[in-house]
Amino acid sequence: MTQQTTTIGRYLAERLKQIGARHVFGVPGDYVLTFMDRLIEADIDLVDTCNELNAGYAADGYARINGIGAVCVTYGVGGFSALNAVAGAYAEQSPLVVISGSPAMALRGSSIMLHHSAGDLRAQMSIYEHVTVASVQLGDPATAPEQIDATLAACLTQKRPVMIEIPADMVDRECAAPGPFEVPEPQSDPDALSEALDEIGTLLASAERPVILAGVELHRFGLLDAFETLVHMTGLPVATTLLAKTVISERDPHAVGVYEGAASSAEVRRLVEGADVLLSLGAWMSDVSLGVYAARLNHPPVVNANSGRVRVRHHYYEPVMLGDLVRGLNARLKGATLAKTEFTPVSERLASDQTVEADRKLSVKRLFGRINQLLTEDTIVVADVGDALYGAADLVMHRDIGFLGQAFYLSIGNGLPATLGAQMAAPDRPVLAIIGDGAFQMTAQDFSTIARRKLTSTILLLNNDGYTTERLIHEGPYNDIPAWNYHKLPEVVGGGLGLRVRTEGEFEAALEQAAAFTDGPTLIEIMLDPRDSSDALKRMCAELPTSTKKGG
Repeated sequence: MTQQTTTIGRYLAERLKQIGARHVFGVPGDYVLTFMDRLIEADIDLVDTCNELNAGYAADGYARINGIGAVCVTYGVGGFSALNAVAGAYAEQSPLVVISGSPAMALRGSSIMLHHSAGDLRAQMSIYEHVTVASVQLGDPATAPEQIDATLAACLTQKRPVMIEIPADMVDRECAAPGPFEVPEPQSDPDALSEALDEIGTLLASAERPVILAGVELHRFGLLDAFETLVHMTGLPVATTLLAKTVISERDPHAVGVYEGAASSAEVRRLVEGADVLLSLGAWMSDVSLGVYAARLNHPPVVNANSGRVRVRHHYYEPVMLGDLVRGLNARLKGATLAKTEFTPVSERLASDQTVEADRKLSVKRLFGRINQLLTEDTIVVADVGDALYGAADLVMHRDIGFLGQAFYLSIGNGLPATLGAQMAAPDRPVLAIIGDGAFQMTAQDFSTIARRKLTSTILLLNNDGYTTERLIHEGPYNDIPAWNYHKLPEVVGGGLGLRVRTEGEFEAALEQAAAFTDGPTLIEIMLDPRDSSDALKRMCAELPTSTKKGG
């Protein structure tokens, strides 16, 4: 029987389709052009962005909604430009496939310097090895299919980026055709899992103030339904990290809101920091989740479960997969009676009943109160780094991947291209982006891509004349930025609707115009006082060490 064959480029394109990458974001370059042709042949929508960094941010945003994302760039100048976005995806466990064209294998033995390189043709892969869980070069048609499958499997199982470098003369080399693609599920050690469940069950049974802290790994590993079952069965209050916002609906009566150390509300801090058993599931104890070291956790989390490892007090159990643990808790705790901690659900605590005062100047607090009233079950909120992110922590949102905010890596400027990625991943869902003026200036070019694609995202641009977050932490002239007429940008790029507002009445009129505009994105420039900020940011800054502040 004759073995069926294809080419390396077509094999990779077919596998991308099989794992769910309906779109690939990228920028053309000579080393990758032929492979881009193969993507188009495979009926994958190639979304050209204005630069490679934005392509990476967009693919990351797409991955967080879709479950997998891909970016395609040329060698060196493209790969290095995308690197920061890939590092953010790695830090926050976002499954991203990076495909880079590279110089032909036939040219690599030459003494001639090859363009786009830094001299060492191994340099790009060597650097990417630090921000990926697998990096491969497809230099041999005999092994390329196996390399592709193993690399994509690593991306899907570990929920982190991988990099595939495809030399220009390898794209159309013949290789074995793809068959079915199965990703092996990581397995827990049954004895370690059983002992961990026993110890956790004993702790919870004796606890007087048990609380759950939910993390982003519940979303990344597809555990939202199993987690919801656990919450409703136990009746325990649930706080989330900011990165994990919407792993449970914040309209759920068990949801108490976001825990971020000193930036948290008093109610959330009381519950989390006063818990005698804190069941931390898929959450990371980072300086951000602890309010930049301003948390008052008097003890480490008694139970800390992450992908592959569980710590109970000072006992470690591994390998124990987070999904096996959550499902195991559902079985072990069924019918158990646990102590009930008194708390106020976040949906009651942050219910917004404010009415519009037409002539009142817009403030950050009332702006977010009004945004709260706009959210539907389907709304996706994208919050860029800065006060947009802190203010969004107090939005009351539904479950099902409704919030994108880079709340650990904190790369300012990711929000606009992430909006592009989110809207491409979920074209039927409303996308509301909240972006500060400083963040917007970093990646503004791809407003043109959103406009060209006629995506109907609404972008709320918070114009407070510079880096307000930094101003509250440490004032200095470096916090000033050039003044732009942001609302004029649609005129520059030839698409979209731009509006500028200063009062609550003007904002209402702008929202009405945005709802009626269906020919592209709406950018609403909101003029705010440079020193105005969200309550969450004020709480955090109030407890920062004085050495970080001016004069400290």
